[in-house]
Amino acid sequence: MSERGERSTAPTPADAPVKCLVWDLDNTLWKGILLEDERVRLRPGIRAVVRTLDERGILQSLASRNAPDQALARLRALGLAHFFLCPQIGWHAKDASIQAIAKRLNIGLDAVALIDDDPFERDAVCAALPQVRVFDARGAARIASLPAFTPRTITPDARRRRQMMASEFERTRDEEEFPGPREEFLAGLGMRLRIGRVRPGDLDRAEELTVRTHQLNSTGYTFGREELERLRVSPDHWLLMAELDDRYGDYGKIGLALVECGEDVWTIRLLLMSCRVMSRGVGTVLLQHILSAASRAGVRLQAEFIQTQVNRQMYVTFRFAGFSEVGRRGEVLLLEADLAEPPVLPPYVQVIEEP
Repeated sequence: MSERGERSTAPTPADAPVKCLVWDLDNTLWKGILLEDERVRLRPGIRAVVRTLDERGILQSLASRNAPDQALARLRALGLAHFFLCPQIGWHAKDASIQAIAKRLNIGLDAVALIDDDPFERDAVCAALPQVRVFDARGAARIASLPAFTPRTITPDARRRRQMMASEFERTRDEEEFPGPREEFLAGLGMRLRIGRVRPGDLDRAEELTVRTHQLNSTGYTFGREELERLRVSPDHWLLMAELDDRYGDYGKIGLALVECGEDVWTIRLLLMSCRVMSRGVGTVLLQHILSAASRAGVRLQAEFIQTQVNRQMYVTFRFAGFSEVGRRGEVLLLEADLAEPPVLPPYVQVIEEP
């Protein structure tokens, strides 16, 4: 097991996983300049690269100095427009476009990469956003072979990541336009949260969650597939997976919890939720599931928490669920639950407990 430290503005390791590749257009995605030739063609091998990255669950976007309507029309004609989320096409600085994309996708800049033919643009992004990795367009056809774009496993959730993000954008848009209270909108979603023990077929996704999830992560611990399998069958541990869906579609497997089960005290070693469900309150629901089990077992329930630059929301989730600080071991803050005061669960989530 390893621990993930705080993210900073230092350059990101070259082989760290990329969550989103941002493409330039002129002389990068396609050959030539659109304003000079409205029928520009894709550069050799690019269509296969775009499809391959999409199948691996790597999101893709655009940051291009071009006329938006003309560029999008050409992308539709080439059959590629649907692959690119949150495109930033206009006359903005590339670093501003990249920051807008990362914010919209709710991912860290250290998980973003840019591919561009212009060395000035690449240098400008490096200077403004040192966490963002940049690649020369001359290597575009080979980019899918690089370690940062080659996940060890490709889960079903990864293959559907773009579609799930598109559904989330639709939810968010409808929520923003909803005329009534937010709770009323959430109540109309028909959310169903399935909670059950991790099964052999879940191990790849469980590993992926520990590696990819930063913001809603209580400790930042990461686990390999083999260690997760050992914990899954251990009589002294409880490894849980949460899966969510609503009327817009399936969020996929979005939550993971690891509980170390001692004779008198249970300890939550890891609690995480995908950032896509940050506003849905389901972290509290998963905690309540663990709280109820600990109460039935007649044990105390504690949780480890390691603060990073981005996971304060998880500390708030613990406190909202009735956890209080009881000690510290180095950087590990120890919290303990008041089992006599169960948290109030959001009424708009139906919980389905699976064996």
